[in-house]
Amino acid sequence: MWLRAASRAAPVAALAIGCVACGSASGGPFAWLDPQPPPSGWQAARIPSGAELPHPSQWRIVHGDRGTATAALTDAHGRYLGYLNVTPQQGDETLANWSSFRPAHNVEEGDHGVKRLAAATGLPFRTGHGSCVKDSYLTESNASYIEIACIVAGHTGSSVIVGAAPPDVWARYSGVIERAIEGFTT
Repeated sequence: MWLRAASRAAPVAALAIGCVACGSASGGPFAWLDPQPPPSGWQAARIPSGAELPHPSQWRIVHGDRGTATAALTDAHGRYLGYLNVTPQQGDETLANWSSFRPAHNVEEGDHGVKRLAAATGLPFRTGHGSCVKDSYLTESNASYIEIACIVAGHTGSSVIVGAAPPDVWARYSGVIERAIEGFTT
């Protein structure tokens, strides 16, 4: 699959990747994050840990790893236009190491040209707090994506939510991805 959920692998070494905009919760690159229930008419996919992935009803649930939930929007040719995934915390990822862990994990999964665009910690979520990374990368098949990946410590444990889209449609679908992240609960 072109995107990886959260960590399934052993610990990875820190990866020295530049960050255009890094910081903490106040303002910055994740100022759009305003935790609130999903819009009326949206669906929610629940994983066994209790975390819920909100998604527009037009996005379809797709098969992923056991214990995860994935929703996607594709075009008529099967190309992913938008992707959302929730996975319970499974490895050494933490709120504190997320800004280096996530890009390094993407590299470990075979992605290349990984560039961290933004990162922040201490972000509010509906049922907890978290750290987020926005990055871009190329998959093994050279498909290009921009993603927002957040680890959130909440009522039922820690989970990772990932939202991604190709750069050529990012402006069109990033608002939906951000809205799903705002509505996420764990």
